Amino acid sequence: MASSIEVSSLFSYSSSVKRTKVSQNTLFPSFFKPYLKPHVSKALSFSVSCKSPISPIIAEEEDEEDKLHEECGVVGIYGDPEASRLSYLALHALQHRGQEGAGIVAVNENGLESIIGIGLVSEVFTESKLNTLPGNVAIGHVRYSTSGASMLKNVQPFIASCKLGSLAVAHNGNFVNYKQLKTKLEEQGSIFITSSDTELVLHLIAKSKAKTFLLRIIDACEKLKGAYSMVFVFEDKLIAVRDPFGFRPLVMGRRSNGSVVFASETCALDLIDARYEREVCPGEIVVVDKEHGESSVFMISHPEPKQCVFEHGYFSQPNSIVFGRSVYETRRMYGEILATMAPVDCDVVIAVPDSGTVAALGYAAKAGVPFQIGLLRSHYSKRTFIEPTQKIRDFAVKAKLSPVRAVLEGKRVVVVDDSIVRGTTSVKIVRMLREAGAKEVHMRIALPPMIASCYYGVDTPRSQELISGKMSVEEIRKHINCDSLAFLPLDRLKEVYGPDESRRYCYACFTGKYPVTATETEEEKA
Repeated sequence: MASSIEVSSLFSYSSSVKRTKVSQNTLFPSFFKPYLKPHVSKALSFSVSCKSPISPIIAEEEDEEDKLHEECGVVGIYGDPEASRLSYLALHALQHRGQEGAGIVAVNENGLESIIGIGLVSEVFTESKLNTLPGNVAIGHVRYSTSGASMLKNVQPFIASCKLGSLAVAHNGNFVNYKQLKTKLEEQGSIFITSSDTELVLHLIAKSKAKTFLLRIIDACEKLKGAYSMVFVFEDKLIAVRDPFGFRPLVMGRRSNGSVVFASETCALDLIDARYEREVCPGEIVVVDKEHGESSVFMISHPEPKQCVFEHGYFSQPNSIVFGRSVYETRRMYGEILATMAPVDCDVVIAVPDSGTVAALGYAAKAGVPFQIGLLRSHYSKRTFIEPTQKIRDFAVKAKLSPVRAVLEGKRVVVVDDSIVRGTTSVKIVRMLREAGAKEVHMRIALPPMIASCYYGVDTPRSQELISGKMSVEEIRKHINCDSLAFLPLDRLKEVYGPDESRRYCYACFTGKYPVTATETEEEKA
C-alpha cells in the first residue's frame, strides 16, 4: 500500500556543475560554487511509497544484544547496464553491516523502481525480481536498525516522487539531532511515515528554498549533526555525500567500462571488479551524471575528521581498505601490541570468531605461540522467532559457538576477542572453554574498554549497561571467571596510527568525549 502526503512546495530545478578534479592527497579542497540554471517555480508534492509493514515478532536474544551492530551499508552504481545486479552483488559483500533488511532502487525509462524486503540479501532478491530493475543507475542498502523499528516501511532506500522528477536515498549513520529537527518539522506541518531518521533528509530537502537539488542537499546537510554517508539518485544523477567529520566510511571506485561505484567498503568494489580510486572526503558531495561526468563540491568542512575506530576493530571486513588503511593489517597490529603489553604463559591462542581472528593471529605471531581454531562459529544461527523458555535460551551461545575439545583439553588458552559489551557472552564463552577441558583461560581484548554509548551509527547499549562502565578490569575478570584479563589500552591503540593520524579518529565509546552532540549550539559549532 502506498501512502502519499503533501510535504512542501518546491522549485523546479536543474544543476550544471563545473567538473573539478580533486586530488587524492587533498583531504579538504577549497569550496567552489557550481553554475546554476534556475527554472520557473512550480509546486511539487512528495510521496513516500512503501508496502504494508507485515513483519514477524522476533525475540532478540540476550547474546545477540551483547555484540555491537553497525547500522547499515550503502552502494551506488552509475553508468553500467547491469547496475541493479551489480548492486545486488555489492550488497552481498556488505551483508556483515546489516542483516535485517535490504533494498535496491534502479533508474530506468519508467522512473525509479525498487525492491525492498526484510531478511538477508539472498532472501530479498531473486532472479525474477532483479529482471524488473533494468537501468544503468542504481543504489542499494543493507540495514541493521539503530534508529527506527525493524519493519518493512523502514527498509531503505527511501523513494520520494514529485511532479518533475523523483529521488531516492540510502543512508549509513545516525543523526544526533534527529528528534529536535523532527519536532521542528512537525510543528511546520510535516508528517512522517517511517520511524527512521533517514526520512528526515527528504523533509529537509523538500523544505529547502534553494533552487537546485544539489544546493538543497547542501542546505539539508548543514542542518544535520552526526554521522552520514549517503547515496542519492535524482533523475539521471548519482550523488554521494559524506558528513564533515567522516564518521562512517564511503569509497569510490570504477569498473573497466568506466562506470562509477560508491560503497561503504572496498570489499564491495572487489566483488564486482571495480578498481578502488579514493575515499569520498569528509564534507564532500560527489555528483555523477551524463552531462558533466564527475563533479565535486564541498559543504562545511571540519579541520579534523573523527573517523570511527570500530570500523577497523570490528565492523569492516578484513579484506577492506577503510580510511586509507588495510583493516587486516591494522587489526593484526592490535593483536601484536596486546601480546607485547599483556603476555602470559600459554599453550595455544584462539579467537572468538570472526572479528577476533586477525587480532588473535597477530597476538600468536608476536608471542611465538601456535594459533589454532578453538571455537567454531555457526553462520546459520542468527535470531529465533520463538524463545519459549529461559532454559532453551541458554543454549543460544552454544548454537553459535562450538568448542574444539582437541585444541582446548588440558591447555592454557589465550582467547582473543574484539570487545566486551555487557559481559554476558564472555561469561558463557569462558564456561564453555572450561567445560571443553581448558586448563586455564586468559581473555585478551583487542580494543580498549567501552564505557560510553555511540551515537554515530553503531547500535550500542546505554552507557549504564556497559560492563566496563561499572566495573574495573579485575572486577570484570572475576565476573566472567577467567584466569586473567587485559584490554588494549587507548594510548597503545593510538600507536598503531601515529601521532598525526590518531587525531583523526573518534574514541567516544572509550572516553565519553563526543565530537558532536545533540545539544551543541550553532555558536559552538562555528
